[in-house]
Amino acid sequence: MSTSTRPLEGKVAVITGGARGQGRSHAVTLAKLGANIALCDLCDDVATTGYPGASRADMAETIALIEGEGQKCFASVADVRDLDQMISFVDETVETFGSADIMIANAGIVSQGFIAEFTAEQWNDVIDINLTGVFNAIRAVTPHMVESGWGRIIGISSMIGRTANGGIPAYTASKWGVIGLCKSVALALANTDITVNAIAPGNVATPMIHNDEVYKVMRPDLAHPTMEDVASVFMSGHEQKLPWMEPQEISDVVAFIVSDAGRHFTGTVFDISAGASAKFSA
Repeated sequence: MSTSTRPLEGKVAVITGGARGQGRSHAVTLAKLGANIALCDLCDDVATTGYPGASRADMAETIALIEGEGQKCFASVADVRDLDQMISFVDETVETFGSADIMIANAGIVSQGFIAEFTAEQWNDVIDINLTGVFNAIRAVTPHMVESGWGRIIGISSMIGRTANGGIPAYTASKWGVIGLCKSVALALANTDITVNAIAPGNVATPMIHNDEVYKVMRPDLAHPTMEDVASVFMSGHEQKLPWMEPQEISDVVAFIVSDAGRHFTGTVFDISAGASAKFSA
């Protein structure tokens, strides 16, 4: 990489779930560092989540932010649950930019419910997007990275992938799975210049947590709970006294992992959990 103020110049970052939230933040952050960006998103609702999905307008806004940093953006409406779609998306990225150097497998959803009432549709949607979607993203990009001899892969897990929450069984299972998948692929690629790591954030201020459905679960005692009403409940998941972190805080760690300084980190889980990881067993 270049040692200039744009150390990712000439690199191409591929981001799933890139239309808003953490995905948008990662895209803009890497664009500021000089990378061209390829992003995909479903740009539709997933009925079992209970909250709106990203829209095409969200994607257009993200594209504008990337281009505002002077970088090019290739964007596609694509479903991470479909391996053929992900292979086509990554192949088109390589055709457009010449490479696919960084993969941030970020797309994810949450569906809440008691296990005795959890439906097959809820389970399948979460596992297919959060875990199979990460596999599909990694599977699609790895041949290009192996051919080029360089790559950085990051799977976005969660602090719930290091512990558990009784109200989100599929999400918990999927995020544990992301960590296992990333470690497995890291071992498979350990003799190459391709690193594979997972990030396990605590609560992050995105539409996944800031929506009416989650607020009602957090404060069932209130008819119409607000952000202020749920802040103390979210804070209980952290040891540091803050209810949620901003997406940029996660993006800063993404930027480190893909930098020269991060080249010998592989198979690692980066906990960004405001102290919650101090209580994990390992």
